[in-house]
Amino acid sequence: MQLVIISGLSGSGKSVALRALEDSGYYCIDNLPATLLPQITSHIGQQQRLAVSVDTRSAALEALYDNIAHLRAQGVSVQLLYLESNVETLVKRFSETRRRHPLSNEHTTLAESIVRERHMLEQLAEHSHRLDTSDISANTLRSWVRSFVSHDHSGLTLLFASFGFKHGIPLDADYVFDVRCLPNPYYDPALRPLTGRDLPVAEFLQQHAAVDRMYEDIQQFISRWLPSFVHDHRSYLTVAVGCTGGQHRSVYLVEKLAAHFQQQQQKVLVRHRQLGEVHDSMYRTSK
Repeated sequence: MQLVIISGLSGSGKSVALRALEDSGYYCIDNLPATLLPQITSHIGQQQRLAVSVDTRSAALEALYDNIAHLRAQGVSVQLLYLESNVETLVKRFSETRRRHPLSNEHTTLAESIVRERHMLEQLAEHSHRLDTSDISANTLRSWVRSFVSHDHSGLTLLFASFGFKHGIPLDADYVFDVRCLPNPYYDPALRPLTGRDLPVAEFLQQHAAVDRMYEDIQQFISRWLPSFVHDHRSYLTVAVGCTGGQHRSVYLVEKLAAHFQQQQQKVLVRHRQLGEVHDSMYRTSK
């Protein structure tokens, strides 16, 4: 059986993720008490795919970890997906929908309730694959969720993500590299509408030695420390590379890094936050 547990902050997109899995053929249950996980998996059967949402609304949340260990010992493939967003985005979403936060009351503000919820789920976040949904559309989130569940989860996966600093640093990044110091194709009118996946942008960046030095420094750093993360039994290592807008320099370097580590037989995923893309193909210089 394949079991996906979706958790995270209220308003971060758990309902969207659950519906995406339901459309992909999963039997989905929202707000399941953690103590019922063994019974539900037994009832569903070994040939089924099950997705459940567990968060601060769920009863017996403290029993979740013991039940996950029990299910894995029985041969159930358990994947944990944790969705989060920054406070500003969550406040805006709750204000737009006029929904009540599950932890809010007359004594706490919405922002305080969000911070409290993040603290309550901190341990779960540390053991999950995290997705920052602050600056992505519902369609992009659905694509990322489908990519997550279809990926091989044995061993460690390197996830390279490009982003734009003007849109905020991704909350789910383990490492963040700032490449805004590199020459910017944006100032060339012919290159401005293109991305780092297009050949003219790649050719522009390849002309500058600083770009190659930055790539070598990031690549060598990851190569040096990757065995330590494997030894620590990590499932994912997210490396975020950011430029100003997340369209040219960061995209180019993420694709180049992904290609290198794929050639080293490392499992790799690529995610371009500002482009709304996720893929596991090798670096390419044209669309």
